[in-house]
Amino acid sequence: MKKLNYLSSHKMMCGIRAMTVGVVFIAGCASLPPTEQMAVSKVAVNNATSSGGNQFAPLPMKSAMDKMDAAERAMTEENYALARQLAEQAQVDAQLAATTARSVKAQEAANALQKGNGILRQELDRKAQQL
Repeated sequence: MKKLNYLSSHKMMCGIRAMTVGVVFIAGCASLPPTEQMAVSKVAVNNATSSGGNQFAPLPMKSAMDKMDAAERAMTEENYALARQLAEQAQVDAQLAATTARSVKAQEAANALQKGNGILRQELDRKAQQL
């Protein structure tokens, strides 16, 4: 019976040690500066800006830039977990702004093509009536 209790408590202690190691590992990762995520997020914000995010998707673009600024402040304060979270959110907002801008531009181009096609049809009809 004692041996059974020993095995049970030994397994429990191993489980506790494993959880402790996991928590320490996760805490260690959170204390590393998220420089790669910050760089990826900055690129996403720059891409959104060059895609016309300010003009065609001003709300998600402003949100992305505000979150990027907050992430940079968190980095200087060495609050790396918050910096990573804000940078990830900024990246998502920037991707939304870029996608929205490209979508609006594509819709405008499609509308222009339809208008041009309509003008060509009118011209062809006019020429056909003259014959």
